[in-house]
Amino acid sequence: MSAAIRLLKPLSYFAEKYGSPEWAFNKLFLLMEKQHNRGQDGAGIGCIKLDMPMGEPYIFRARDASSSAITNIFSAQQRHLRSLREAGHIRGHDAATFKQHFNFGGEVLMGHMLYGTSGVQYDEGSCHPFMRRTNWTTRTLMLQGDFGITNISELHEKLISRGQHPVFGTDTQTLLEEVGYYLDEAHTDLYRQLRDAKVDGKEIPNIISENLNLYDIISKASRSWDGGFTVMGAIGNGDFFCLRDPHSIRHCYYIHTDEYVAIASERVPLMSVMEVGDDEVQELPGGHMITVKYDGKVTIKEYTTPAEPTPCCFEDIYTSRGNDPVIYRERKALGANLTEKVVASLNENFSKAAITFIPNTAEVSYYGLLEGLRAYRRNKVSNAMIQAFRDGTMSEELINELILRRWPRAEKIAHKDIKLRTFISEESSRKQMASQVYDLTYGAVSSDEVLVAIDDSIVRGTTLKMSLLRLLARTQARKIVIVSSAPQVRYPDCYGIDMSEMGKFIAFQAAVALLKRRGMAYKLGDVYVECNRQLKLPREQRTNPVKQIYDSFTEDEITDEISRMVTPDNCPSEIQVIYQSMQGLHDAIEGPCGDWYFSGDYPTPGGFTAVCNAYINWFEGKDGCLSGLNL
Repeated sequence: MSAAIRLLKPLSYFAEKYGSPEWAFNKLFLLMEKQHNRGQDGAGIGCIKLDMPMGEPYIFRARDASSSAITNIFSAQQRHLRSLREAGHIRGHDAATFKQHFNFGGEVLMGHMLYGTSGVQYDEGSCHPFMRRTNWTTRTLMLQGDFGITNISELHEKLISRGQHPVFGTDTQTLLEEVGYYLDEAHTDLYRQLRDAKVDGKEIPNIISENLNLYDIISKASRSWDGGFTVMGAIGNGDFFCLRDPHSIRHCYYIHTDEYVAIASERVPLMSVMEVGDDEVQELPGGHMITVKYDGKVTIKEYTTPAEPTPCCFEDIYTSRGNDPVIYRERKALGANLTEKVVASLNENFSKAAITFIPNTAEVSYYGLLEGLRAYRRNKVSNAMIQAFRDGTMSEELINELILRRWPRAEKIAHKDIKLRTFISEESSRKQMASQVYDLTYGAVSSDEVLVAIDDSIVRGTTLKMSLLRLLARTQARKIVIVSSAPQVRYPDCYGIDMSEMGKFIAFQAAVALLKRRGMAYKLGDVYVECNRQLKLPREQRTNPVKQIYDSFTEDEITDEISRMVTPDNCPSEIQVIYQSMQGLHDAIEGPCGDWYFSGDYPTPGGFTAVCNAYINWFEGKDGCLSGLNL
């Protein structure tokens, strides 16, 4: 999750209008905290001060790799700020001394929260923003973003082929060096022209700032990026940029006023923190870039041809904050669209059912499901009463039965009381974490009842089997129905969500188990051969052979197998899993919907490369799971 504020007026303006030169710094903290929707692996902030005297520091960064990173970073800076005021270095709310002495008293502020996508332990060096320092402000670079680049190894090789010597192999460092390369090229051309024209050296930096074409530099650097990304960065002179991938896979919103440009990964934090209406928050279209020159000139235009929009629907289902008006409607619709399947599971016996949600991110879908069930029940009651009036069979007993007894009952069964992310975490601690963050409400469900619990998604199934179902089974409910507001996750992601290992998807495990049970295991080898063949084709011609694993079965057959697989040993309750349908997903999502996790239809060539590699790694036993030969 990213945030940035680029001030378009001097700090003194904000000190006078808002009563403090800290206005932007405090807003950055709030933008980051408002996007802190779950646990994190780290965070970082960066700052660039404009027009600093020669020899004075102008670029600063602070990073922390801990679960309390945001608090740690901003608390440390607030303590430092107090000490500067106590020592008399900063005079009250004076903007000049604030900018001179406080590291984050600048006009360009950036912040980022790290949500790891590889399941490994991260350190401070992994946290954004990344920096590339030089002794030229117009070549110094800071960069951060939300992205998954699928062809990072090719980009890395591209750097090496130029003769560069990149030290790190991370995607962020590679993008930083790629932008840096084109920045250096443009800078060198300008410098040599000015030098050869005998321009005074002290004037050269200002002239380079005026003529540096940031739009052209970033357009060239991003030309071969394949993936989903919102990348933002700044040059040491104050030039700022933010670009979104052509398919709009990663979300990006902005506000542009005469005072500032503010950017965030989510819409509502901008509305809340900057205190504006939703009509003032714009979505940056795919294939577009915002640039702000050092002098404050703002430009928003295409940097490449926009492609068909496929925004990541998992951000709507799970990762983004649920108080966004669009996401709130979508999540309620996802819950409501499960009504018919839940009714069938209950055999319409609402009087012996309790509805709950787990985890907290499923709460909005839970309200949608309740509304759907109640609407269904009201319709049934209405039709029954109309028929009873017509038949002359209306009675007090019938009214009591229809109206007073048989309505869906809502209960809070499981409580998650801390921000501890179990979906994206180090694998070795996932089970332990999941078992510790939930508490059970005892006595709310009886042994002759059905407990229906809606979840936002069921990806791996390990947490469900090892922790959540064991917890819910302690209610002694006759039957436990786990309802996923998302469809079956069948394919890996490569654009930023931690779903990369094929063998860990419970839907994939179920399909493989069915193939083996029905004597069709040969298909596993056929798909392996085809995946290897696909990787020999040009990137643009690749497809998804892994779809063949699922083609032999209906969705219900795979779901039934999943229900069997996640049922804990010696479980006293019958277990049933229900998944959202693909139609239900698309009916709920407003606008374009990137659904490659469920459909296998990737928006970029890198997605098909990723799915083939993921299957090959699984088949050869390279991802830590049993391979196709011995599962």
